[in-house]
Amino acid sequence: MIMIGAAKPRAKTKAAATVGTWGKSLAVRIPLDVVRSAGLSDGEKVEIEVRNGDIVIHRADARAEVRARALAAFDEIVADSEGRTLGGASIRALIDEGRR
Repeated sequence: MIMIGAAKPRAKTKAAATVGTWGKSLAVRIPLDVVRSAGLSDGEKVEIEVRNGDIVIHRADARAEVRARALAAFDEIVADSEGRTLGGASIRALIDEGRR
């Protein structure tokens, strides 16, 4: 299985590809439908890893982008929860307790 991490969630696109030789390496041509669905561009940097025998391709900055979005969402939740309680404890106190 080959997975390409897209910057934004998009509909799943499947396509068949064949492994071929490119110089002294093996290569897989990514079909245009997959390229368009993932929003890939020529020359874009990607990371390749193997997970349980499957090949996974990520944008080089995809993980940093996901982490930044998660932290922004966390900050928004914390700001929204100010002054609210859950079982008598403030949300901030619960978050701080979870970090210990």
